[in-house]
Amino acid sequence: MRQTKYIPSGGLAFSEDEDMEKLRRFSLKGWHVSGFKFMGYTLEKGESLDYIYSIDYRSLTEDEEEEYFAFFSSAGWSHIASEANIHLFRALPGTQPIYTDRDTTVEKYKNLSDSMNKLAIPFVFITALVWIGAMISSGILQSILLGVAVILSIIALPTAWTIITTYSNKWKVEGRKGLVNLVKTLPFLVLLIVVILLLFVRGIDSTIKLLTYMIAGAIALPTAIWVIMTLYHKMGEKKV
Repeated sequence: MRQTKYIPSGGLAFSEDEDMEKLRRFSLKGWHVSGFKFMGYTLEKGESLDYIYSIDYRSLTEDEEEEYFAFFSSAGWSHIASEANIHLFRALPGTQPIYTDRDTTVEKYKNLSDSMNKLAIPFVFITALVWIGAMISSGILQSILLGVAVILSIIALPTAWTIITTYSNKWKVEGRKGLVNLVKTLPFLVLLIVVILLLFVRGIDSTIKLLTYMIAGAIALPTAIWVIMTLYHKMGEKKV
């Protein structure tokens, strides 16, 4: 029988609570998370135990790590794994949650958004500039810029949506329902605009048309992946 297995993540920005509950269900079946893996987690076979899991987001220097993990350990939370500024902990049921009030929960998502913004915002901005350059240029230069823009967009579009979702999580805790509802409807509004442009507007510049296709793909593809991964996970649970 296999002693390790992989399970996909729904994306911590999008389904953190669902991921933590999923890890708990697997622990009850004797599969305990041992580390992060690309777009998911590695589990190891062991004794069936009831663990609860929690995530914290914090950038740490080497001097801060020992004190940081010791603090959580004293509160009953064992450190399992870290990936960049993401730290996974587990504890026994009944242990005081890592975040117990609105202010500390807001701080949690602020830590995540701040760390992402340092690289993501400049990257998205550069991608936008390359697209603008491709639209106003011609010939060989335009072809080169289009190629670069497409490559950058493959990363920039999902990154931008992850940042928006992270802020939405923060706004949800703060009680900003209007902003949260706006974020929920934004993909459908953008997709509707893209469809209208492609189907009903004639004479669209080829560069703009390519960009609209990529935006549509950035919305449709993650949705399809999420559906496939969800079905895969449910089938995997039945086999455990």
